[in-house]
Amino acid sequence: MIVIYSKRFQKSYKKSPLKLREQFKRRRNLFLTEPFDPIFNNHLLHYPYAGCRSINVNGDYRAIFYHETEDMVRFVVIGTHHELFGT
Repeated sequence: MIVIYSKRFQKSYKKSPLKLREQFKRRRNLFLTEPFDPIFNNHLLHYPYAGCRSINVNGDYRAIFYHETEDMVRFVVIGTHHELFGT
């Protein structure tokens, strides 16, 4: 699977703490082999991210992505649940 990152994702990723960036890399690598591992709580989203899916990076951080093609995903943004959804 090919993974690409939006500019928004890259910007929020760079601002994230080093520990979170390392956690994301580990989760991304697992995601590439087991995208529906229960650890991710991989689920479809509604407004404002309709058509996207969310995976857990750690207890509070989520990474939002969508499938561009069957073999390609684009990560849109990473952040806390509150930052992304306001709750």
